[in-house]
Amino acid sequence: MEFALLDQIIFAAYALLIIGIGLWVSRNKGGTSEDYFLAGKSLPWWAIGASLIAANISAEQFIGMSGSGFAIGLAIASYEWMAAITLIVVGKYFLPIFIEKKLYTIPEFVEVRYSTNLKTILAVFWIALFVFVNLTSVLYLGATALDAIMGTGDGSLFMYSMLGLALFAAAYSLYGGLSAVAWTDVLQVVLLVFGGLVMTYYGLVEVSDNGNIINGMVNVYEAVPKKFSMILEKGEIFTPNGQDAWWDLPGIAVLIGGMWVANLYYWGFNQYIIQRTLAAKSLRESQKGIIMAGYLKLLLPLIVVVPGIIAFVLNTSPEGVLGPEYTDPTFFSQSGRVINDNATPWLIREFIPTGFKGLVLAALAAAIVSSIASMLNSTATIFTMDIYKPYFQRKDSEKGLVRVGRLTAALALVIAVLLAPQLADLGQVFQYIQEYTGVVSPGILAVFILGLFWRKTTNSAAIWGVLISIPIAFYFKVAPNGWSDSSLFVELPFMHQMMITWILTMLFMVVISLIEGKGKNHEKSIVITRSLFKTSPAFNIGAFGILVITAALYAIFW
Repeated sequence: MEFALLDQIIFAAYALLIIGIGLWVSRNKGGTSEDYFLAGKSLPWWAIGASLIAANISAEQFIGMSGSGFAIGLAIASYEWMAAITLIVVGKYFLPIFIEKKLYTIPEFVEVRYSTNLKTILAVFWIALFVFVNLTSVLYLGATALDAIMGTGDGSLFMYSMLGLALFAAAYSLYGGLSAVAWTDVLQVVLLVFGGLVMTYYGLVEVSDNGNIINGMVNVYEAVPKKFSMILEKGEIFTPNGQDAWWDLPGIAVLIGGMWVANLYYWGFNQYIIQRTLAAKSLRESQKGIIMAGYLKLLLPLIVVVPGIIAFVLNTSPEGVLGPEYTDPTFFSQSGRVINDNATPWLIREFIPTGFKGLVLAALAAAIVSSIASMLNSTATIFTMDIYKPYFQRKDSEKGLVRVGRLTAALALVIAVLLAPQLADLGQVFQYIQEYTGVVSPGILAVFILGLFWRKTTNSAAIWGVLISIPIAFYFKVAPNGWSDSSLFVELPFMHQMMITWILTMLFMVVISLIEGKGKNHEKSIVITRSLFKTSPAFNIGAFGILVITAALYAIFW
């Protein structure tokens, strides 16, 4: 099914609308760094909640998580459902401290709690992570998806798609800053949720016997019941490429193990996520936005995981086997490897009718562009406020800071565009990103958790914690790469690796702190009172609802 003129018109109208809104909402903003990097601290709760999800949901989820749904099933939804609970923790225990300290950036907290040197080290690390991992992978996945949907999937439209996405995000985010990003995210998240539901609807209609989506869902479940298991046992599910899915999602660890390390790091200490909560009118507004985002996270597997399962059912034999006689050839690479991440592009290309296809493509673009814009703004914020301002600024010029921020974002985008084509044939890209981010996240999480809640943590312990965590994490990475026969190494799922690395890093930090500080509280430690964590009835009721729904979902699909 071709990408018709009507679809092109709908997509173009969406792009012009987003750019117009982005430029319009930032037209009267002053030229101060607070306006550019924190939207003048004026965001209401509903804009924060929408922007959190728009920044989070990108090609990594729309394409990568759908690919993991194709390969593994609903179990990958633990990243979404456990994130909803993580958001409650962030809103109740992290945000009150961050907002009380009036932070612009997460590295700024490191300076307040530890030292300028450690802040600079982590600022450089985060900039590198955003540019070389996050931005690059989002551009690559997004361009690959657009090439598969609008073209033939042979790569002929890849460069045009990638440049188009980059210029689209730059068109409003470089000028308007966080204000433009956050306010356009309100429309973006409505579009991506609606477009995602449209995609799921047409997929279920296609797999049903009578055009009824309930019947379609029943048929999907009956065809592949194992793909609706949330807590995997070893050997229960194998991906199309023959890998045991337990190594990606090792049973109960998704509830009480390493997934907490990934989620707390991502939602609590990731600049491009937490930045919109720091831009709130007040702590209460920020916390209400967190709750809104939590409910949206509970909905998202219906949009980003179920379509992957539907695509699997539509491309397999009645026995659930992939093969040339059942499976679309675009799911196979030249080497014969199954390309799981083609699930969403294939569904859109094959089953979404004209008109709706333009809308769904706009939803996909909304997910990609909003994340690119958020990453650009956060990269600019960290470089400008944590590196340029303290080390290079010669005079106190707010306009100068904004100009440096724009130039930084532009340079980051150029680097990502140059690097993105180098990524190829990664299989489950979502799982790949989670695993290799897991090398650094345990150490950073340990530094923040102990810095927030243990007053004896010293600066030296934090620096050593960051440094020690890397070789610990790489110790576990050695085994799957040829050393598994050695008794010196042990092969574990990466979630277990993250949890053990986190615990060992904290133990190192505790020992170093006690030796150095001789049991005394650190001079920069944070004094915590019970009143600091007091939350409103609205937050408490909303949080209770999230907990009940999440428990029910796991009880149903255990």
